[in-house]
Amino acid sequence: MRHAKSAWPEATADTQRPLAERGCRDAPAAGSWLRDHVAGVDLVVSSPALRARQTWELVAPELNPPPEVRLDERVYGASAETLLGVIQELPQQAATVLVIGHNPGLEELVELLTGAVEPLKTSAIAVLDGPPAWADAAPRSFALTERVAREVEYGNHR
Repeated sequence: MRHAKSAWPEATADTQRPLAERGCRDAPAAGSWLRDHVAGVDLVVSSPALRARQTWELVAPELNPPPEVRLDERVYGASAETLLGVIQELPQQAATVLVIGHNPGLEELVELLTGAVEPLKTSAIAVLDGPPAWADAAPRSFALTERVAREVEYGNHR
């Protein structure tokens, strides 16, 4: 999942940019979509950037129960290859994992893993199905089973 829409306050470090009003509306809707369409999230791996953490804080109440969350410095500004490394290290007992991060890395990761070129605007979710062991994650070893874009599925408009 790409983080929800962020604000651009003047003189604010990129890692400290908060969610915009629209992001605060979209993130809970994304959480509701996850609850209704993804069978149980076992673990969340998130960028430590404020907008990613705030996205999770608004998604979490929609999931029952909310899973453990891990902040991973590598997810902020990560390339697809770095994100693949994060995925390969996921604990095997976590069958379904939500990664909350940034572009262009997330779009590039979806392309690396599936071969599909999919735009991931803010709050967009790409659902992938892959090999049974996270350690076996490799280029084109996943299938894109669903992509939800905020503008269409969540019903909010710019």
